[in-house]
Amino acid sequence: MTAITATTTATAFPGGAAPALTGVVPPVCTPLTPDFEVDVDSLRRLVDFQIAGGVDGLFILGSSSEVAFLPDSHRAVVVDTVLRHVAGQVPVLIGVIDMTTMRVLDHARRAVRAGCAGIVATAPFYTRTHPAEIEVHLRSIAEQCEAPLYAYDLPVSVHSNLDHDMLLRLAADGVLAGLKDSTGDDGSLRDLLVARNDAGLTTFSVLTGSELTVDSALRMGADGVVPGLGNVDPHGYATLYRHARAGAWDLAVREQERLLRLMRIVRAAPPARMGRGSSALGAFKAALQLRGIIDHAVTAPPQIPLNEPEIDHVRRTLIAAGLV
Repeated sequence: MTAITATTTATAFPGGAAPALTGVVPPVCTPLTPDFEVDVDSLRRLVDFQIAGGVDGLFILGSSSEVAFLPDSHRAVVVDTVLRHVAGQVPVLIGVIDMTTMRVLDHARRAVRAGCAGIVATAPFYTRTHPAEIEVHLRSIAEQCEAPLYAYDLPVSVHSNLDHDMLLRLAADGVLAGLKDSTGDDGSLRDLLVARNDAGLTTFSVLTGSELTVDSALRMGADGVVPGLGNVDPHGYATLYRHARAGAWDLAVREQERLLRLMRIVRAAPPARMGRGSSALGAFKAALQLRGIIDHAVTAPPQIPLNEPEIDHVRRTLIAAGLV
C-alpha cells in the first residue's frame, strides 16, 4: 500500500487540506445477474480481488461501473455493499455522476452519509453548459457536501473539457481535492501538471485514466492511475506503480507494455456490431468471469453482449497473458 490512507475521510476536508490521493484506484465494475440486478456476492469477490492485488483505493460508480446505466436503487446497493465489505481497508471514492447540479447533490449527500472517502463529479451534461456554469456546479457540490471532491474530466462522454485555470483556481480555493484526467491528451495532462507544480498546489492530486500510458503519466508527475483494466489485473497496475515510485523505469515500461497487450481484450467485438464502450465493458466482465471472480458477464442494457467468438478472443488474450 502507498500514500493514500483511511485518514482521507469526509471530515478531513474542507476544514483542512485533503491528503494527496496517490496510487492505483481502479474504477470497480458492477457485476449484474442475468435479470440485471446487482450481483452482490460477485461484487464482494471483486472488491476482495482488488484489495488482494495491492490497490490503494477503490472508485465505485464510475464509467467502468456502468454508472450511467444504473438506476438509483442499483447505485444504493453498490454503495452499501462496497462500503460495508471494505470496512476501512482502503478508501472508497464514490461517483456522483449525473446531468445537473441538483441531481448530483442528491447522489453526493447519500455518498457522504454512507461514509465515503471522497466524491467524484463530471461537468454537467446533456444541457449546453457554459464554463462559468461548470465552475458554479463544482463549487455548489463542495459547499453542500463535506467530503473531498474530485473532478472527472471526461470529454468523450460529457462533451466539454475542464479548463485548467478553473481547476487550479478551485484547488487553491479548497473546492477540489483532485482530478481524474480521462481526456487521453498527454500534452494537456503535462501542461496541467506543470501549472499545478508552478502554483505550489502539492495536495491537488492528478490521476490519469489512460491505462495504456501510465508509465509516461507517472514520469510526468501524475500521482496515480484509475485504470478500467485494473479490474482484470490489479496486481499488474500495483506493480507498475511500485516500479515507477522506485524510479525503476525500465521495469515500469516493461509492465506497461504487458498491460497494453492485455488491453487488446477490448477489441473483442467489431465496431460495426456494437459500440466501443460495450465491447470494452463486456470484455472486462468476460475476463473477470473467466478468471473466476464474478459469476456472469452481463452488461446493462442497451449494451450488446459479447458472443461466443468474442468471448473466445478474451479467453485467448488472457491465456497469452498467463492470467487463466
